[in-house]
Amino acid sequence: MSILIDTVRISGFRGINNLEMNLSPLTVLIGQNNSGKTSFLKAMQLALGDYGYALREEDLHIGAGEVRAKEIIVDFRIIPTEAAGERTKEFADEWAAEFGDKIKAEANGFQFVAIRTVSKPSLVKGGFETARYILENWPDMKHWVSEKAKHRFNTRFESIPFFATDAQRDIHAELREKSSFVGKVLSAVDYNTADVTALEEMIAEVNEAAVGKSEELKGLKDNLDRLNKSFHGAGSAEITPLPKKLRDLSKFFSVHFGDGSTNSFSMEYHGMGTRSWASLLTVRSFSELLAEKHRKETKPFHSILAVEEPEAHLHPSAQKTLYSQLSVKDGQAIVSTHSPYVASAAKIHDLRHIGKRSVDMEARSFNRALSSEHLKSIRRNVLLPKGDILFASAVLLFEGQTEDQVVPAMFERYAGASVHERGVVCACVNGFDYTPFIRVTASLGIATYVLSDNDQDIKKRVDDQVAKLKAEKTFDFTLFHHDFLASGNDFEAELIAHGLRPEIETAMVMATMADADNPSGKFKQAKEKEFAALSKEDLLAKMRGGKTSYSGFLADVIRESPPAKKAKDLVPEKFRAAFDQLIKWVG
Repeated sequence: MSILIDTVRISGFRGINNLEMNLSPLTVLIGQNNSGKTSFLKAMQLALGDYGYALREEDLHIGAGEVRAKEIIVDFRIIPTEAAGERTKEFADEWAAEFGDKIKAEANGFQFVAIRTVSKPSLVKGGFETARYILENWPDMKHWVSEKAKHRFNTRFESIPFFATDAQRDIHAELREKSSFVGKVLSAVDYNTADVTALEEMIAEVNEAAVGKSEELKGLKDNLDRLNKSFHGAGSAEITPLPKKLRDLSKFFSVHFGDGSTNSFSMEYHGMGTRSWASLLTVRSFSELLAEKHRKETKPFHSILAVEEPEAHLHPSAQKTLYSQLSVKDGQAIVSTHSPYVASAAKIHDLRHIGKRSVDMEARSFNRALSSEHLKSIRRNVLLPKGDILFASAVLLFEGQTEDQVVPAMFERYAGASVHERGVVCACVNGFDYTPFIRVTASLGIATYVLSDNDQDIKKRVDDQVAKLKAEKTFDFTLFHHDFLASGNDFEAELIAHGLRPEIETAMVMATMADADNPSGKFKQAKEKEFAALSKEDLLAKMRGGKTSYSGFLADVIRESPPAKKAKDLVPEKFRAAFDQLIKWVG
């Protein structure tokens, strides 16, 4: 790689009023539904693709006061890079020749090419008019829209093609479409004259053998030969199971997949996961075909592949293998995903979180200053076991495994909706080190509430963690709050103090019954008496010693508790305060 589109800016497009995003060779877009991921890819298509992208009035951003934007502006900057992707000062000779006088330089001498695309409604012709310009400068983000663009050019860079594929791709349908990527590959198939003659002779032999070995086909041929008499000997009939001419092979082209030549099936018999992924691989094939043609003509080449939801229709194990196949050899890829498996496989600095901050969409990424140990901790403790945090509207963090099952049940009973319906992720940190989790959420601007145990010296430790992260001044704590259970309490003690002993005893009995070989009614009664007779300290000891055994049952008891039991009676005050703040954040 010797160039990189490193920055894209968008104004006035759909839900995007003013957005800047930095790109890497493989950029992975994450965020909730309707956060702007698809809009970003469509804006890239407008700027880098053909003018054929059909804009509508609805594509213009509607801002405060229901005022619709008058135009759409998309700027992107191209910089020279070395093989590892780091920026260099000057473009390589081949790209210098390609860009010519479009190359500009910053005050420090570093070269760039900046292109502006402007689309606005045409009052005369109807529809939209789109124009592209060369920018003389790459201003800071605060003033970029007002930067004047004077030098218009009407072509696009043939050496920087843009390939977009959406989540509805299907190779079986695309095999019959000349405009599809697999159709373009088939249209590019070219044999020399000698090869055409040899291959068509082989096809003729196969056709003759196929007819000769079938009594049915021979009978059909004999009857069709009667056409000769009808046309007074001026013709003859041929039966060709395979196309006679090599140029017609693509009309009958098919793709088979399976565990061997004797056990493979046409794509129409495969599920949508296989067909979707096969379709995406044909895009790569077409890109590589163009790259090879450019190499033969000694022309530079840098493709941009935009992929929506590569995980579509694929099971989790298959999703985990996708990331390594998404990169493009001669260019860049921009991938939007809702899969925690794809996102957790990505390089952390390749992740871009798109979300709404106050009134505007904003793209966030991880700070480059994070050490390798911090990055390893984030991957180990957060991305791999809790990757759904990346797609949350808000996150509630707590210490242990009991909370992991019980707190979502409390939220459901209190809010009247599950955490999933409200876009909230509840996550235990398996201890009291909240640091890697906060580094993720504060880096990406995800609203976060920490509700920690308050026994021993944990309060001081957690306060120190938060203070240290805030002192680094590299994270956003605008949507952040941390609090503690009552003094001296862990989660189990908080439940007892709130009067949930009856529910706890019921859950304990249910857990014991589930583990018994043949539990009887008498056995249940005995266990109920046994737990009822325990002192507070002994019950707490049993709770702490069997967190995972009873917590799921306690969650069920809370969810199924009769209506006469009010939510405030089932949810401790500290958790009610946390839920209120989460609900306020998610709206």
